[in-house]
Amino acid sequence: MVAFYLLRDWPRILIRLDAWLPRRSAATLRQLARDTDRVLSAWLRGQFICCALLAVYYAAALSAVGLELGLTVGLLAGILSFIPYVGSVTGMVTAVTLALAQFGTWNGVLLVLAVFLLGQVVEGYIIYPRLLGDRVELHAVWVIFALFAGGVAFGFLGVLLAVPMAAAIGVVARYWLRRYLESPLYLDPPRTGL
Repeated sequence: MVAFYLLRDWPRILIRLDAWLPRRSAATLRQLARDTDRVLSAWLRGQFICCALLAVYYAAALSAVGLELGLTVGLLAGILSFIPYVGSVTGMVTAVTLALAQFGTWNGVLLVLAVFLLGQVVEGYIIYPRLLGDRVELHAVWVIFALFAGGVAFGFLGVLLAVPMAAAIGVVARYWLRRYLESPLYLDPPRTGL
């Protein structure tokens, strides 16, 4: 319901917010809002690409291991990976339960666990930092740090919001750095002979 009314009234909301901006800083604030919107849109697209890559990986790997419902479980795990930990934990528990019922030996179960362990390593250290870090204009180290700090400070919600918040802070930080580098404080040479 809220999304419906927000979408319906969004142009009027923007006009009202724009009218409240201080006139002297309105152009700068509009540009910061456009940059933030661009970065957050790129994050959302990157998140969808990560989910698709993980869905393809889990589905292919679980099918290759021989799990009968591997395709379905893998696709579900990849799609649910939009919510950190939920996709991998749900997929792993489901796949391990199916593997116990299907294989009856620990070899099959260990192969399924290896699929999810490798998936988590690749997601956490390669896909997520590189793909999303480039899209949100943050270095991979900053993405990892944001996820860690968000998780420690705010738990599950912090992990969900860490990268978008870091991206928005990055937009403002880059703006202030540009202003500093163009300011007399930076450009004026130091005086000699005092």
